[in-house]
Amino acid sequence: MKMKLTTLALGALMAAGPAMADLVFPSLSYRTGPYAAGGIPFADGYADYFTLLNERDGGIGGVPTKLLECETGYNTEKGVECYESTKGQGALVYQPLSTGITYQLIPKVTADGIPMHTMGYGRTSAANGEVFSNVFNYPANYWNGASGVVNYLLEVNDGDIKGKKVALVYHNSAYGKEPIRTLEELAKKHGFDLKTLPVDHPGQEQKSQWLQIRRDRPDYVVMWGWGVMNQVAVQEAANIRFNMENFIGVWWSGAEHDVIPAGDAANGFKAVTFHNVGSDFPVFDDIQKHVVDTGKAAGNGDQIGTVLYNRGLYAAMLAAEAAKTAQELHGTKDITPAMMRDGMEALEITEAKMAALGLPNFGPEFKVSCENHGGPGLVGVNQWDAATKTWSLISDFKPTDADVVGALVAEDSAAYASENNIEAGCK
Repeated sequence: MKMKLTTLALGALMAAGPAMADLVFPSLSYRTGPYAAGGIPFADGYADYFTLLNERDGGIGGVPTKLLECETGYNTEKGVECYESTKGQGALVYQPLSTGITYQLIPKVTADGIPMHTMGYGRTSAANGEVFSNVFNYPANYWNGASGVVNYLLEVNDGDIKGKKVALVYHNSAYGKEPIRTLEELAKKHGFDLKTLPVDHPGQEQKSQWLQIRRDRPDYVVMWGWGVMNQVAVQEAANIRFNMENFIGVWWSGAEHDVIPAGDAANGFKAVTFHNVGSDFPVFDDIQKHVVDTGKAAGNGDQIGTVLYNRGLYAAMLAAEAAKTAQELHGTKDITPAMMRDGMEALEITEAKMAALGLPNFGPEFKVSCENHGGPGLVGVNQWDAATKTWSLISDFKPTDADVVGALVAEDSAAYASENNIEAGCK
């Protein structure tokens, strides 16, 4: 009888098929250091979405997800170490949340055959998939962000900003320098005067920059900051009584912790964005029920609906949808990194799909292709209300300057291909 039961159990196990490995998603996070205020909510949103998929859906296509979190401290060397220590554990896609780490990982992920998603950061010309086969930066990149800022200034000035003075306060790093060339080209095109003001890491000392702004009296200030730099800049702007309505940041300079320290003085500050804000989306009810209330949240649950929690969740959602696409493309649930890359390149996000995921109107529709790893580059604008302590979308997601951005992407990616002996083209 014992042998018969054992035989039956073995037969049932064989009929069920081999157990599939978890779908592994590394999280190169930074919960420590001067940039932790931004790193923590992003990492929480990223982790909580994958936990939701496991708890509510049994994973992706019935295969559980596994998060590998590795602390980088926003340090490039540590980020590379995290990549090397996790890549052999089945890592499907990397999202380093750091332009410095991204630059170092581009040749590594390409050689190792692992995709990397740098959503709204990293090397902008990676939008050219014919050169950067394993790097994706959909749905928008830095140069779209710079163009989105200028388009908004045009919109509020009846299409004419000729002669206007624009100051760019930027993090003195590869990240902060990304928009300069684009803004220079747009300044030539639209006739505005651009002045650039670098701020050294971590950004706590900005007195000289804001004294210069007070002297020069620019019409608008644009900020390309991160971490403590942002809140210091907003406070310094308030100190010199700069009109917050004329102060606009990139999407990494527009979170709650950037403006709350300045209190009422931050009212009216703006930032461009490539996704919606707030917690009024059905997916957050599911996260509360399946993740927070069950004690499985990455944090204590108080970041839900904040700008960077939403962005981390959005990044995880796009990764999960790419994994589903890869499973469908290759006819298997147990996908490899190479299959994941294919899924990312074939990804299509529609409003119907977002609504079904509990994220209606959360972001623009887009479709990825070999030629375009960057998506449509649609950009909206958020504004801060100090009284209610909320961000609100005040402009729909709109097209950016494809002529200027496209030419810069083509130029920079061609230079990269030449320097690295890459034969561009779709495989």
